[in-house]
Parts: sequence; structure tokens; C-alpha cells
Amino acid sequence: MKRNATAVWNGSGKEGSGHLTNQSNILNQTPYSYSSRFENGTGTNPEELIAAAHAGCFSMKLSFVLGAAGFTADEIKTDCVVTIDNGTITTSELTLRAKVPGIDEAKFKECAEEAKANCPVSKVLNCQITLDAALA
Repeated sequence: MKRNATAVWNGSGKEGSGHLTNQSNILNQTPYSYSSRFENGTGTNPEELIAAAHAGCFSMKLSFVLGAAGFTADEIKTDCVVTIDNGTITTSELTLRAKVPGIDEAKFKECAEEAKANCPVSKVLNCQITLDAALA
């Protein structure tokens, strides 16, 4: 399986602008710019897309890990904050709150740590990954 996206950039790094389109067209010429990356400008940016990808991938992986352990979550909510310092993504901070009937805290944390270590996005990130996991 392969997934794809296209970025188009016009102009200089600071004054230019671009847009992103992905295979599913959920992003369809979605604008991004220096301002949307490094200031508070309108548009998306690669870092928030990485945060969304990490939160989504981790949540789904946790669902599979819980299922293999005999549990089904009523809800898995993961927030992700990606930090960029001096042009490098340095951390991805996952905050998990989940409702999982019948699971104890120790088993839940074990499953969450397994998902953190083994979701495909965690495996590709070259940064510190932290996890704050709690049952809701």
C-alpha cells in the first residue's frame, strides 16, 4: 500500500506561499506559508499534520492492542503537540484519555506504551515521544 500527497510552493521561503493536496482530497490545495508554520497565520503546516497523523495512528494502534488483550474502548481521545526548535521537530507529546470498560490501570498503561512504541508514525519520528495516559 502506498499513500501520497503533493506540495506546491511559489516564491521565497519567507514571502512565498504554497498549497497541499493529498490522495483522498481531504486536503485540496490547502494553503500553507511561513506565517502558518512559524507564526499564527491562516493555513495549515507540516508540523500540525504530523501531530494529527501521530494522534490518529497512535489511537488506532491502541485500539488494536486493546483488542488483542480482550478489551474494546468506548472512546480513545489522543491530543498530540509537536514542538519544533531551530528547524527540527524535537518532541511529540501524546496525551491520552480513554474509556475502556473492565481494564485496570496497569494493563491500560501497558497497552498504551505498546501502542506508543509500535504505531507506524512513532516508528518514523526521530524525536522524543512522551505519553501521558489515563483512564477517563
